[in-house]
Amino acid sequence: MMNILVTGANGQLGNEMRRVSLDSRNRYLFTDVNELDITDATAVRNMLKKEQIDVIVNCAAYTNVDRAEDDFAMADLLNNKAVENLAVAAAETGATLIHVSTDYVFRGDKNIPCRESWETDPLGVYGKTKLAGKYLIFRTAWLYSPFGKNFVKTMRQLTSTKDSLKVVFDQVGTPTYAGDLAALIYNIIEENLLDRQGVYHFSNEGVCSWYDFAKEICELSGNNCDIQPCHSDEFPSKVERPHFSVLDKTKVKRDFDCTIPYWKDSLVKCINELKRK
Repeated sequence: MMNILVTGANGQLGNEMRRVSLDSRNRYLFTDVNELDITDATAVRNMLKKEQIDVIVNCAAYTNVDRAEDDFAMADLLNNKAVENLAVAAAETGATLIHVSTDYVFRGDKNIPCRESWETDPLGVYGKTKLAGKYLIFRTAWLYSPFGKNFVKTMRQLTSTKDSLKVVFDQVGTPTYAGDLAALIYNIIEENLLDRQGVYHFSNEGVCSWYDFAKEICELSGNNCDIQPCHSDEFPSKVERPHFSVLDKTKVKRDFDCTIPYWKDSLVKCINELKRK
């Protein structure tokens, strides 16, 4: 039996890890800041030794892209230094660290899917601090789930209360259902495929713009809102977001023999759950 520590357990991915691991014969420990402050190197080291942790799944992150531009210290603390604490403690104890990163480490100025081998050139503080995270990395994009704050839940609320809405169409990527990413990580742990180290890309299959994503959310939610496409420069922001951040998933499918769901199919699952709630 392995002992698996999941940090950031109250977030989107952390909550999905709770769900997928219910039937595991391994021992999963779910912590958030109240149980374990990962910015405290000593606390991290003590936790790993006391609980004899074999695997760390780091779901904790500073994910507010806009606020990160004005709050570099906190973004850097959570997305860089805290990850270093986990990596150092993992190395000391022989544990495997699984860390979740972002498509924002790429500039997004090419019109082909981003590969793991590409040189990274992140835009903005958020991407830069996430790039600094170390060891086994799963880069993902446009994460959503029934938990926490995300684009899907925001669009469901806005399209139910507004007659019209503008959403950018010149930023293209792929939505990722957190439940699908959690399932991949869980299967890697349960099937003991932890020796396949490296950087991997994971998002759902397919491509869309934020406009297309919003239209699909509105329709599946049964809302009547006139959504119109607009350019990014119509919404001035301190953050320069990648215009094309589709991830190439050839490597993860090859190394872990996984089938990745199409983004619309996973969105249906999430919205159906939100409707039941």
